[in-house]
Amino acid sequence: MRSIHFPSIRCQSQSRPDSGSVQSLLIALLRALAALQVGAAHLRAEVFPGVSELADPPLGYQLLAFVTAFSHPAVIVFFLISGWLVGGSLLDRMGQPAALRNYAIDRLTRLWTVLLPALCLMLVIGAVIGAVDATRADLSAANDYSIASFAGNLIGLQTVLVEPYGGNYALWSLSNETWYYIQFPLLLLMFTGRNRIFQLACAAALILLGSALPFPIVLYFLLWLLGAVFSRLRIDCGNGLRALLVVATLGLMVVFRLFGTVDDLKPASFVQHLAYSLPLLALLASLHLPVSLRTLPMRMLARSAHVLSEFSFTFYVMHIPLIVLLRHFGMHELGRARLSPFVATDYALYFGMLLAITLLSYLSYLLFESRTFRIRSALKAAIQAHPRANATVSAASK
Repeated sequence: MRSIHFPSIRCQSQSRPDSGSVQSLLIALLRALAALQVGAAHLRAEVFPGVSELADPPLGYQLLAFVTAFSHPAVIVFFLISGWLVGGSLLDRMGQPAALRNYAIDRLTRLWTVLLPALCLMLVIGAVIGAVDATRADLSAANDYSIASFAGNLIGLQTVLVEPYGGNYALWSLSNETWYYIQFPLLLLMFTGRNRIFQLACAAALILLGSALPFPIVLYFLLWLLGAVFSRLRIDCGNGLRALLVVATLGLMVVFRLFGTVDDLKPASFVQHLAYSLPLLALLASLHLPVSLRTLPMRMLARSAHVLSEFSFTFYVMHIPLIVLLRHFGMHELGRARLSPFVATDYALYFGMLLAITLLSYLSYLLFESRTFRIRSALKAAIQAHPRANATVSAASK
């Protein structure tokens, strides 16, 4: 009779995943698939009519609509992975010299090397399509092409004080991310600050921030935190439990999408998003196994996941303005900006547009995001030349 092996859970001293593990491969694959899901969902919504608008939608279109109906769960996956990688990285560095300084530089360069060129492109596209008057400076927060909106989107104030710049509604999630980047170190410093007064000041700042931000942003910080927590856990189990976790994650996503309210990030949908986040994080925590790249399909999968995940952030930020631009050209070249689910060739146009958005996003990645490490290193070297500032930041980390 076989003995029963129960899974074991233990805490790790480091959060960074091994680059040669199944865990690292799955994280890269999830980032790539989540970005593609969001882009495909938004493109379908922009160029095709909604299923509910059609009296008898074709079966193929119903399938496309269902497959591209998980954009908000995809954003949740982004939050979980961000908590895992960003939060876990800071956990690893806390207590080291200049940990907070380096963390701040890493976060700013990560955001701005993508956001700055994207916002500039949106301004250009706005001028091309006639949505913005390039001859007049506007400071109004209500104008989504204004200087105030540009600056606000750079510092995560979209959906808080300003509109997403240039109508790029996908930027709402970057507001969440920006504030999570700030809330997490404040939370850590509540417990690890250099003295009790400093810890209380961090707690007060965290409470004040939480009361000022929209409640959904604060609430979904808990899911981001779960990513950071699970990054420190190692679950040793068998493949049977791993398969069960995969089925639970995908099954709950589908069930809640069909019968729940996971098409938004509101308090009413939080428990549903939490329900599939937990098995997904547990699955990631169990995949410390080394990945085998002996077969050609596995090597191709690993390479594709790595490449797509590398520019997933650029793709996410750029896909809405690129959709706007492609629709504008469609009006001029084809005489229409919408596709028909009853015309077979329009599906080819849809996938062609998705491919074009992917390739243009990759080009933007090569021009800007791929230089993040170089810019980051230059900033750190420049700040390193100011020992007084360094000492101040280092003291806060102790």
